[in-house]
Amino acid sequence: MNFINRKIRGGQIQKNKHDTEFKLRSYASLTAEELFTHLSSTCAGLTGQDAENRQDEFGKNVITIGNKNTMLHRLKEAVINPFNIILLLVAVVTYFTDVVASKKPDYLTVSIILSLVFLSSLVAFVQNQRSNAAAEQLSKMISNKTSVWRDGKLIEIPMDEIVPGDIVRLSAGDMLPADVRFLTTKDTFVAQAALTGESNPVEKFSDLRNKQDDALTDFRNIAFMGSNIVSGSAKAIVLTTGNNTYFGSMAKSLSGDRAKTSFEYGVSSVSKLLLRMMLFMVPIVFLINGLLKNDWPNSLLFAVSIAVGLTPEMLPVIMTSTLAKGAITMSKHKVIVRTLGAIQTFGEMDVLCTDKTGTLTEDKIALEKYMNVHGEDDVRILRHAYLNSYFQTGLKNLIDIAVINRAAKYGLENILDNYSCVDEIPFDFSRRRMSVVLTDKTGKRQLITKGAVEEMIAISSFVEIRGRVLPMDEETRRMALATYEKHNADGLRMIAVAQKNEVPGSGVFGVNDERNMVLIGFLGFLDPPKESAKAAITALKEHGVRTVVLTGDSEGVALKVCGKVGVNTSHLITGRDVERMDDAVLLDAVNTCDLFAKLSPSQKERVVKAFQTAGHTVGYLGDGINDAPALRQADVGISVDSAVDIAKETADIILLEKDLMVLEEGVIEGRRTFGNIIKYIKMATSGNFGNMISVIAASIFLPFLPMLPVQILTQNFLCDFSQMGIPFDSVDKEYIKKPRKWETHSIKSFMAYMGPLSSVFDILCFAVLWWAIGANHTELAPLFQSGWFVFGTVSQVLVIHIIRTGRVPFLQSKPSIPLIVSSLIVVVVAIAVGFTKLAIGIDMMPLPVAFAPWLVLILAGYFLFAQLIKTLYIRRYKEWL
Repeated sequence: MNFINRKIRGGQIQKNKHDTEFKLRSYASLTAEELFTHLSSTCAGLTGQDAENRQDEFGKNVITIGNKNTMLHRLKEAVINPFNIILLLVAVVTYFTDVVASKKPDYLTVSIILSLVFLSSLVAFVQNQRSNAAAEQLSKMISNKTSVWRDGKLIEIPMDEIVPGDIVRLSAGDMLPADVRFLTTKDTFVAQAALTGESNPVEKFSDLRNKQDDALTDFRNIAFMGSNIVSGSAKAIVLTTGNNTYFGSMAKSLSGDRAKTSFEYGVSSVSKLLLRMMLFMVPIVFLINGLLKNDWPNSLLFAVSIAVGLTPEMLPVIMTSTLAKGAITMSKHKVIVRTLGAIQTFGEMDVLCTDKTGTLTEDKIALEKYMNVHGEDDVRILRHAYLNSYFQTGLKNLIDIAVINRAAKYGLENILDNYSCVDEIPFDFSRRRMSVVLTDKTGKRQLITKGAVEEMIAISSFVEIRGRVLPMDEETRRMALATYEKHNADGLRMIAVAQKNEVPGSGVFGVNDERNMVLIGFLGFLDPPKESAKAAITALKEHGVRTVVLTGDSEGVALKVCGKVGVNTSHLITGRDVERMDDAVLLDAVNTCDLFAKLSPSQKERVVKAFQTAGHTVGYLGDGINDAPALRQADVGISVDSAVDIAKETADIILLEKDLMVLEEGVIEGRRTFGNIIKYIKMATSGNFGNMISVIAASIFLPFLPMLPVQILTQNFLCDFSQMGIPFDSVDKEYIKKPRKWETHSIKSFMAYMGPLSSVFDILCFAVLWWAIGANHTELAPLFQSGWFVFGTVSQVLVIHIIRTGRVPFLQSKPSIPLIVSSLIVVVVAIAVGFTKLAIGIDMMPLPVAFAPWLVLILAGYFLFAQLIKTLYIRRYKEWL
């Protein structure tokens, strides 16, 4: 049936994809006028009323196909997991044996099994809902907007309000809000790796230069939702939105699960181990009891009940609840966790790579200096920079804004009336500069360029000194560089400004025109370090996280800022150095270097990859277009709400406020989450191993079953309830001091120590019940079963508190209130059932008071020996959890 469904679904996907592709191909071949007619639009965009009507017709611009973040999907995830499936299968078997095939139908066992499934599913679902609600509440504060022409005006609207026929303006860093056809382009490069897997950006054009046999994604005048503008600018008309986009038609096939983390692989392997243990035990217990006691029906029921007892049905609950609690805690710090697994990876992180601008600095860039090549203040440099920043139509970054603001203070706005923009050459990260071509009222043309100093000097053949244009020779070049280096060493972020008047009278301008420039001066910007940066880096270091700065800025600024915030600056590597290094040399370099400067986006990504190859779990914090590749490569990507669209889209975690101390909170929460999950896993593996030994021993030596199915299931139900406080438990301070990674060896060694210990005290309990209490023949089997029921339940509750800390429980490490409450309730219920007539309800006999001192003595012995084993274990392995 699943195969048929998959086939039908696959056919539907292909049909949707084919229909969408046919429509987009037809749009690509139309002229602009035909396109406007077909989409009932104009070059001035839609009216507000038109847009509203189309929103009603086409719906919100969101992809719902393949969306797994729905209530129904979360409910399915909570209910359907391997452990619940086993329990439901056991419930079916029990229903036939206890109800259908029985003369006296007994629904109790089936009810208990179904209650276990219901309880675990309910808790997992509720916790998931809570974390989802918290994330959705914060997500409303994230601003992913698009510039669009409505009623003839350029305005910004949320992406989900875009409709077919809208005219949008796109610039570097923008996500494509829908499938679009370009109307005008200027050096427009689009990254569409999400659709094609092609890492290199593709240049797009507005004219009709497609071949009909080209793949749709190779069409040069079409761009797709899911891609982003890398550089340049464009004006485009929206063709399709939401599920009707090319991306939407493929969403079902593209929405595969992300790669598993080491932690998820570890949990999966432990789950399989526990299931194998259970599958190994069931036939053995069945055969032993059947052969020795010659009661095959009851032996089968007992074996099936053991299967339930050994099924760690609380593992998905503990996992979901712990991660969801982490997400809710993070949301209180105004942090959106987009993928729950990122919380745990946060705790595993031991290297944080971060951009400098806006993360370590205030992101409040101020223009401090505008100077000629001698370093003297010169308002003419400001005027040229102002014309460049004002007339460029791409993404106006903080440098442009600082220039425009300073020019406004000097009243330079009046000069704008004298110029008009003919063309521009947008910024990109390989050239590290941008240019505008202006014409004044006399018709004179001028090319003005600003950008990174070394790149600007490389394209300058002349330099202006005291009003004279001189050739750029070695002497003048040295003089210009000396001015740059002096102010750069003082911590100013330096930008060079150049111009030339020999500009062609017509034609399209490009990178080849940026040569034989005249260097006229420099701009110096100050972006002071954040006050919280040093404290945050120190706090991260104390928690075993090394901070590494990967910046596109020059060495001087990077050294100055990083020195102030506590990053190790003794070793600095530049982009040029990285370019010359092969992978082996770079791998060696990342072991000692904490500061990388003048890096390109691809070099940032390469450095992150080198850290990962060296065995580190890497986080990356960034907010720019140049950070997107590194954010995608990192184990956990962190961005901020004010970041460009592509950075937010790539990140796993989004900070709504640029508070670096939140990173420390994230690390602590990740380790707390990991710790609480490991508590349950170590408890489940060691407990199940011990139970295997105890049950096999009891099956061999006792003339009756040590516990009946209904008793095992009741005990299991109570123990599950006692563990529900684990996600809310506190974690010892020393545990969160260093990064935590999944270690299967640690779990196996823990199981080997603690499992047999619990079996020793189980067998000791058997001996007390057999000889001291006298429950040593079949008629008194219910009394024996009552004794092991009480001891087994209370000891499992006790072992939670022994395992949860490497210290002495209760005295040196106090559990959380929820864990204390759940533990106390279960202990009280277990004792009440065992020592009163409530025992009769599950086919047991009330225990005599004489068993109480024995119970206390065995439990005390278990506690003391467990502490002793813990001490020996820590002494040998230097850790507990």
